Amino acid sequence: MTYNIKNSKELAGLINYTNLNNIITESEMVEFLEKAKETNFNSVVVSPTYVKLAKETLKDTNIKVGSVIGFPLGFEDTESKVEAAKSLLDKGVDEFEVVLNLSYLKDEKYELLENEIKQIKEAIGDKVLKVIIETKALEDYQKANAAKLAEKSGADYVKTSTGFVSPSHIFENVNDINIIQKHAPTIKIEIYGGINNYKFANQILTGGADVIGSDQGYEIVKRYKDLRENTQVKPKPITL
Repeated sequence: MTYNIKNSKELAGLINYTNLNNIITESEMVEFLEKAKETNFNSVVVSPTYVKLAKETLKDTNIKVGSVIGFPLGFEDTESKVEAAKSLLDKGVDEFEVVLNLSYLKDEKYELLENEIKQIKEAIGDKVLKVIIETKALEDYQKANAAKLAEKSGADYVKTSTGFVSPSHIFENVNDINIIQKHAPTIKIEIYGGINNYKFANQILTGGADVIGSDQGYEIVKRYKDLRENTQVKPKPITL
């Protein structure tokens, strides 16, 4: 079974094109954003430093701008995360990605986690909130609990990784998807980390992810277009 992607535009609409490189220059970010403009990505995800640039560069497109809170470790206090969310909201961010405090999760301080997610969601209103849970660092039961509390607290997505410690095989990704779907059936799922080609992207979507995040989004879509849409065939006349 494969995910039935009809064309490159639909494929791009399932990808959040990501660049969270902490040593990128402004000119390199402009190049990244110009590549994004060539496609119809669901969103770009950039650091708070480059949100303003992304909003300006993409203002005439339908591409949303996402950014991160507590990235990549998630151990800032709740007040800091809420203030960061408000700051990003003022900058025009459409999709917010907050890294879960894994120390709280492993200590089973669920009330603190729920309170944090609820406060951030309240601060951003109807904007999209994603909770990054870093599945590679968790036991399966911890993934289930993280997904349940994210759903209960009003988050829109569970995202599986910051990219720093990513599942290394499709079976791990599918296991994560299965756990999240079982224990938080209404929340959406974004898989991130190591998705660098169309085959892998297709497997992830077939496995049940709603969207994927990738710093190779442009290359994935371009390769798909080369394979599926740029083939030139000149049939010879048929003689009977």
